[in-house]
Amino acid sequence: MTTFVDRVELHVAAGNGGHGCASVHREKFKPLGGPDGGNGGRGGDVTLVVDQSVTTLLDYHHSPHRKATNGQPGAGDNRSGKDGQDLVLPVPDGTVVLDKQGNVLADLVGEGTTYVAGQGGRGGLGNAALSSARRKAPGFALLGVPGESADIVLELKSVADVALVGYPSAGKSSLISVLSAAKPKIADYPFTTLVPNLGVVTAGSTVYTIADVPGLIPGASQGKGLGLEFLRHVERCSVLVHVLDTATLESGRDPVSDLDMIEEELKQYGGLDDRPRLVVLNKIDIPDGQELAEMIRPDLEARGYQVFEVSAVARTGLKELSFALAGIVAQARAAKPKQESTRIVIRPRAVDDAGFTVAFDEVNEVYRVRGEKPERWIRQTDFNNDEAVGYLADRLNRLGVEEALMKAGARAGDGVAIGPEENAVVFDWEPTMMAGAEMLGRRGEDHRLEAPRPAAQRRRDRDAERDEADQEFKEFGPF
Repeated sequence: MTTFVDRVELHVAAGNGGHGCASVHREKFKPLGGPDGGNGGRGGDVTLVVDQSVTTLLDYHHSPHRKATNGQPGAGDNRSGKDGQDLVLPVPDGTVVLDKQGNVLADLVGEGTTYVAGQGGRGGLGNAALSSARRKAPGFALLGVPGESADIVLELKSVADVALVGYPSAGKSSLISVLSAAKPKIADYPFTTLVPNLGVVTAGSTVYTIADVPGLIPGASQGKGLGLEFLRHVERCSVLVHVLDTATLESGRDPVSDLDMIEEELKQYGGLDDRPRLVVLNKIDIPDGQELAEMIRPDLEARGYQVFEVSAVARTGLKELSFALAGIVAQARAAKPKQESTRIVIRPRAVDDAGFTVAFDEVNEVYRVRGEKPERWIRQTDFNNDEAVGYLADRLNRLGVEEALMKAGARAGDGVAIGPEENAVVFDWEPTMMAGAEMLGRRGEDHRLEAPRPAAQRRRDRDAERDEADQEFKEFGPF
């Protein structure tokens, strides 16, 4: 059974905002006490938070769909709906958040680092909040805004100081087991290690982490074996340690060619050229291994490598290796810029953002309006209520949409679409140069919606002409 998962696809959905309430206060001897509809509650957010106690993405592998709760609708007597509960998803330190196209959205490193993967929708206003001197008793309320939904990819890159790389069965798991308290699986066959193992090593006053990555083979950077899947775990390390098997029984292999092959795979993977390297000649407790180590050590040192002869079984040479790694890790930490503590930054959305664009869509022959406010207002409007639609027209007019449509060349009756192409509201535009209470009739009605629709009439006439031409073609054939 899988116990370690370092890459998952997660489907998150924030909570929807609750609908506002349209209500009129009723009391004995006060049949019309004024509007008292409450606002809807805010939908819950979906937030990723780094938790040091979490080491795998296994939970999200089994349950990839996560949704926050919705906000409750408002009620009469000015009772606002309850806000939805935020959904907090703990992730391991070193988790990278990407979209479906592979673009990095966030790199979560450090305890408590957060990322809002889906923002809850805002609640709709009740008619009590919509009342004004001109509209004293609105017969409508605003709908809640749907919460954001997203398909994201979580990738775990281990936060380790030292990474052990090498061929399968080179002794990496044995080495990490004697250097630290880690207890990886150890056996005498290839690919014993199927997941990265992390261990903590103490050398003098320096404490560092060491990672054992599954064995690499030729073609690992192109996906052969397990290398490509787990090479990401060495990206954050400060030093790479080549573990070479000096007692291999496989024909055609020797420690120097193994080193060249691993270096070529790391080069193909990319991004690791600046990491310092150490070479560990392992299994010198075997006589043939000791002789081969003494033979190739001068060649490796001539290449500029710092070489250590060790035996994980006999536990020889480990102290020198441990302190050498501690020294390199200490230098790398000193060279890094001082890391500031994670601060909680609040970035409220601008409430006066009136930005929008108007462009003519030649494919659909409509004027398309795009902008945060117009699109949100569309989602908040109950199109079954005439007064709500009239209120939307007033808001768009005050925002300057009508003026922008005129400048873009729109005429009365032209089609106007607000929102993206796949989810837009399309209507025939009829300019309204006057807006306010003087345009309203009874509650829940707006007589502007009863006016003739020129564009719709033009389409009906055009369809009628086509039908007539088709009928003539059927009766008389082509001319």
